[in-house]
Amino acid sequence: MNSLDGASDGQATSPEPERLLQPVAEGQRITVMLAAFEGWNDAGEAASDSLHYLNKLWQGKKVASVDADDYYDFQFTRPTVRRTAAGTRKVKWPSTRLYKASVPDSNVDVVFVLGTEPSYRWRAYTAELLVHAETLKVDYVVLIGALLADVPHSRPIPVSTTSDDGGLRQRLNLEASQYEGPVGIVGVLAEFALLAGLPTVSLWAAVPHYVAQPPSPKAQLAILNRIEDLLQVPLETHALNEESEAWERGVDELATEDPEIAAYVRQLEEAKDTADLPEASGESIAREFERYLKRRGKDKP
Repeated sequence: MNSLDGASDGQATSPEPERLLQPVAEGQRITVMLAAFEGWNDAGEAASDSLHYLNKLWQGKKVASVDADDYYDFQFTRPTVRRTAAGTRKVKWPSTRLYKASVPDSNVDVVFVLGTEPSYRWRAYTAELLVHAETLKVDYVVLIGALLADVPHSRPIPVSTTSDDGGLRQRLNLEASQYEGPVGIVGVLAEFALLAGLPTVSLWAAVPHYVAQPPSPKAQLAILNRIEDLLQVPLETHALNEESEAWERGVDELATEDPEIAAYVRQLEEAKDTADLPEASGESIAREFERYLKRRGKDKP
């Protein structure tokens, strides 16, 4: 757990846990694959939207794609028709695309995997993604998902961080996922990436189930903050902060119009506040303070 360094009574504090990305020799770069998939793994589209945000922020360039005809049932995941800037109609097919970007002022490169969960041949699909990972010299894999949960919209969105890699769990003070049941492509890719020897972490944001429709900017922001912590790179999220606050105000207004929903939200808030009392005075405050200092340092000339 992160903590503020330096106690006023001179007592030593617990050491800060190691980062996900281990140091490399000067001049070398680290490549991280960030993957999210629209569909079953993407409540409120928070996971895919968070990576689209980063891809745009860091100006990712397309480096590869997965052939849609091999993996998608177009009657289930239908293509859509869009108009181009020139006014012509163009069919957009479900697909998976890979983009690569360099994080400014760092030695980190990021490979984004952005696409729709495939309809079939998941093992072949996952193997193809891992071939691309090998070609692009990926060192770490971070998988992003979002699920519907009994959490209040008015409190910080929980983001769980897990890994089935024993070494990573010990080094980063993480836990293995305790989930048992049906899985999406994120769970399958996590297993295959570990089998391929890639250090792999999974992030899951809990989206309030009573406001499940996209967009979900507050959950998106929570995911980005967790990615920021993992990669130790400051992110510009001012506009998204404003969207998140506006979204929360809008849900507040809707809740007050229905007494039953308002009562339910209060119940969720009470349960969340009781569960979070120990953390509120420690880890979460430390994380926010450290994030503030990093951003402040980046903004200085």
